Amino acid sequence: MNPNRLAKVLALFLGFAGIMHFVSPSFFNEIVPPWLPPSPDFWTYISGIAEIAVAIALIRPSTRRAGAIAAAWLFIAVYPANIYMVWDWRNEPASQQFVSWARLPFQFLFIWVALRASKVNSTHPLAPGDIE
Repeated sequence: MNPNRLAKVLALFLGFAGIMHFVSPSFFNEIVPPWLPPSPDFWTYISGIAEIAVAIALIRPSTRRAGAIAAAWLFIAVYPANIYMVWDWRNEPASQQFVSWARLPFQFLFIWVALRASKVNSTHPLAPGDIE
């Protein structure tokens, strides 16, 4: 797939996920490792803001490459929450445990997609307001 198209798909995914941090914070609060200070709410809202900011960067041609690299780092940064989710859901029904385990390899897929999207061609025309 074209890196620009990948970046746009990634932007939609991250934008939706970022918004969901504010719409349904309880889900995200539950997967924040409890030993992280200052609070689960803090990490839920900060990661939601980061996902929305990265999505915006991925949409703009002038910031698309930087946004894709930021997305890869973001996916690495939130990986501990996925690991904690596996541990925390160890006594849940098998279907929920499957979901928690399935998230782990998908995170590597998201990192790969973000790195692939970082290969965008910077010769695309800039939109009004874009900075070279």
